[in-house]
Amino acid sequence: MLDRTRLALAAGTAIALMQAPAFAQDQDAGPPPGAPQGPYDIVVIGQPVEDAPAKLDHIMSEVDGTKITVTKKTTVTKLNLQPTVIDNNQKQLFVRSPGLLVTDQQTPTQYNLNYRGLGNPQESEFILALQNGLPISTDWIGFPTLYYEPLPQEVAKIELIRGGSSLMYGPNPAPAVNFVLKRPRAGEPIGAYSENSFGSDDLFSSFNAIEGSVGKVEFRASYGHVHDGGQRQNSASDLDQVRTYLAYRPDGGSLWYADFQYHNVSAGDPGRIGYPQFLTDADYSPTPFNHDWIRRTSITLGNESDLGNGWKLEAKGWAAWQTIHTRAAANQAPGAPPPATTTIEDEQFHSQGLDVRAVKHWGRGNALTIGSVVYHDDAPFREWTSTDITAPRDLNDGTPRLDQQRYTAYQAVFVENVFRLPHRWHVVPSVRLEHEVIDIDESVRPPFLTRPLIKEHASRVVPLFGLGLGFDFGHQNETYFSVSNGYRPLRFFDVASPFSNVGPGNVADPQKSLSWEVGVHGTPVTGLFYDISLFWINFRNRIETVALNNTDLVNVNSGDTRHRGFEGQVSYDFLAHRGGDTHLIAFGNLSLLDATFVKSDIAGQVGKTPAYAPGLIAKYGITFRRDRRFDVSVTGISVSSQYWQDSNAPTGSGDSYIPARIPAYAVFDIAADVYLTKKLRLLAGVSNIGDRKYYDRVFLNGLEPARDRKAYAGFAVGF
Repeated sequence: MLDRTRLALAAGTAIALMQAPAFAQDQDAGPPPGAPQGPYDIVVIGQPVEDAPAKLDHIMSEVDGTKITVTKKTTVTKLNLQPTVIDNNQKQLFVRSPGLLVTDQQTPTQYNLNYRGLGNPQESEFILALQNGLPISTDWIGFPTLYYEPLPQEVAKIELIRGGSSLMYGPNPAPAVNFVLKRPRAGEPIGAYSENSFGSDDLFSSFNAIEGSVGKVEFRASYGHVHDGGQRQNSASDLDQVRTYLAYRPDGGSLWYADFQYHNVSAGDPGRIGYPQFLTDADYSPTPFNHDWIRRTSITLGNESDLGNGWKLEAKGWAAWQTIHTRAAANQAPGAPPPATTTIEDEQFHSQGLDVRAVKHWGRGNALTIGSVVYHDDAPFREWTSTDITAPRDLNDGTPRLDQQRYTAYQAVFVENVFRLPHRWHVVPSVRLEHEVIDIDESVRPPFLTRPLIKEHASRVVPLFGLGLGFDFGHQNETYFSVSNGYRPLRFFDVASPFSNVGPGNVADPQKSLSWEVGVHGTPVTGLFYDISLFWINFRNRIETVALNNTDLVNVNSGDTRHRGFEGQVSYDFLAHRGGDTHLIAFGNLSLLDATFVKSDIAGQVGKTPAYAPGLIAKYGITFRRDRRFDVSVTGISVSSQYWQDSNAPTGSGDSYIPARIPAYAVFDIAADVYLTKKLRLLAGVSNIGDRKYYDRVFLNGLEPARDRKAYAGFAVGF
């Protein structure tokens, strides 16, 4: 009887897939411009229970295109199921992503994420950030920092993939965060959309889009602009983003597309302050003349094709050009004259890559994925000392201070297979082989150093392995188990620091991880989703920057750490049993972490807690939504106290004192979208409702205050 049932389900699925348009996953791209923000899921008759639509509101499909995610812990946040996120509020954007720690920065020049205490969150160096499955880090290998994110209005959903993400996408040890951008739907009529909001600190946010299809051609074009006057002195910013997507479907089984994007940010840098100054006046800026400029341009050419006989191909070639231009003078004491000089910094990153992967569906539910990635980047780094402390962007003038030619190359091949076994078991073995290369050729070094010029070459091959095991039971429940390798790529600064007298050859050992996770998730009753798991991560050769003296910094292996804990999430729609378009959803997720040093060559380090490893991160909220009528959400996040450096020690004295721990904090937001007509929607919200004064971003030279209470209101209209 069971076999007959399976055959019926398989037959129903096959018929539905033949009748449905190709690339049905594009429907997740959300509503067309001007349309309501209700859910857009396709219900396929005969669809396997593992990929039921109710479950796919929270996790990824078991075989998602050419990716195998079954037995991997995943979380999906669909942005059309929550109110509009204004001013790129990172805490609100990731409130449904369990365990993901956001450290708040008031200007939109860097994005700071951390997970399960694996490394410092500054610039998300230990997180693999992706957009449509391609890396958006500054330099994927040598400088894996995150200075760009797409505006939330351009994002359809956010995927958070743990454990085996390194085997699917490549380095880093922590999870992959993938921003899936919106696409027009096949056959969609042309429509347009404009959203405009005003708020605290002279906030003005505008997002405009037009999309649709004409015959076999589909397109989407958008422009977003955000101006923020800034909470602190010298923290005003302007952000512009442009996207143009053009696609052609010659037939039902093939898609060719080009995706162009432009991102530009100009922002003041208010600097960092000591804890006493934070208590006295958190808005004070010790660097009133400093400024940052970020510019990123990218283009992706892609093809998705059904090749027949169970094969599907996805190929993407991309190129990106990013510049980081800064003007940075020394701190200015209150009442003191301006600094006499400033440092002008110009970093260029010109990268290209190709990602080709295929999936073969075979047997009864089995799937094989194979693929390869190649990437390289030219990244020259130059600095000047200038007497013009208000020098404009791209004014590369003054006394040469540093000049380095830097280069990275990366190649990987991978294979993964899901085997469906009798009695609803499945096994997923994975293997990936990676090769990375870094070259640095220095012609000018800072004048205060005496070391030789840096001329370094580093290369290594890294094999990665993974194994997943799962079992389906009851009504839409599944257990999952995974064990996998991960590692952090070798950075330019790991090979040789340009600002230290410590000579080349001080390359720290590779940072590697072994992650174990076991859990269960499902949708056993209407309206309920749950996912709970236990994890254990062994992280080897954790790297920390140590100051040897006033000028010399060195990267050292501060030791091996163990990270273990619990992670769970639950979502329940109290009105789902009615089957209507009104939803009252309560959700929450909890991460409990126990992290400690288990081995170290540094005296007294064993037993200490790693930096940025809070014991508790809780996110929660309630959403009241009626499709095409209103959407109101109240959300919150609570984070326990945490150390900000591996030594667990305070730093500085007097006005520069920084306590050893970042204090615990809890922050609450409210946001609402209300439809006056089918095409006119009002937007409003308040972040940090209680006006909590806190910080969660700390460096050796000071801390950066988080945002205080902000309010906004606006409207959106469709055409």
